[in-house]
Amino acid sequence: MPFVQTVRGPVDTADLGRTYMHEHIFVLTPDVQQNHPDEWGDEDDRVADAVAKLSALAAGGTRTIVDPTVIGLGRYIPRVQRIAEQVPQLNIVVATGCYTYDSVPFFFHYRGPALNEALGADVPDPMVDMFVGDIETGIAGTGVRAGMLKCAIDHQGLTPGVERVMRAVAAAHRATGTPITVHTHPGSRTGLEVQRILCQEEGVAPGRVVLGHSGDTADADHLSELAEAGFVLGMDRFGINLGTSFEARCDIVVELCRRGFSERMVLSHDAACYIDWIDPNVLPFMAQWHYLHIEQDVLPYLREHGVTEEQITSMLVDTPRRFFEART
Repeated sequence: MPFVQTVRGPVDTADLGRTYMHEHIFVLTPDVQQNHPDEWGDEDDRVADAVAKLSALAAGGTRTIVDPTVIGLGRYIPRVQRIAEQVPQLNIVVATGCYTYDSVPFFFHYRGPALNEALGADVPDPMVDMFVGDIETGIAGTGVRAGMLKCAIDHQGLTPGVERVMRAVAAAHRATGTPITVHTHPGSRTGLEVQRILCQEEGVAPGRVVLGHSGDTADADHLSELAEAGFVLGMDRFGINLGTSFEARCDIVVELCRRGFSERMVLSHDAACYIDWIDPNVLPFMAQWHYLHIEQDVLPYLREHGVTEEQITSMLVDTPRRFFEART
């Protein structure tokens, strides 16, 4: 049987159930948290809050979340393990990779391909072995194996650092078969750069890639082009109404369903129990940013605007399952 790795071990893909493909538990800046612990607060309180929120999500019928928190976003698996033990009814898939819009983290600045010119030879990128190790052996001695690869490209475009991470993710994918999720900026059509680098040049099948944050645009023709190419579109920022609106996020899903692309979309909130880089002044724009927003608000809106139960099941259950089952 096909399975996917979760924090508590492998899970048969048939048992994934309703799946949100892009949710964070914590997004942190470790240097700040370690040196200014008041920003974080009490560890037990933070864990208890996460357990309560994720328990409520599971009680509403969600069985699985994918947490794409990687290097650059403060991934710390022992804390996630502690939470997962207290919410056993929820599968948590974690990721490996690196999150940057511009340069690679400074740790990699004088390692790997950065030394090619100085040494006059092609130097392997250490990121590849790190990612493969997270997938095949486990993360930081925890035994928890990553079930997803993650990279990013935003409005800055294909910077050298972004390209380096993307190619390292592709190499880890080829070595392990692990699927990929990419933070994209659809307003800049960065999905086309993902198509060129990951798929056309590195050989990754589009069906193994989720293009995150696709719902940030109302350009149905652009998203249709990507769906027709075989990508999975991550409609995953419900409740984040910066630069768009609740209605616009829902309406683009309605339109793509009308065009027959429900099988090429997945839904999520891109929420977190705690995230340390949100300024309090931004919070009024994120008043609905919580794990139950889709269930309580989005799905009723979609139904009222003609999206069928079959299409909803496709986006929340069938497409995530097929995504993890695919091997080519």
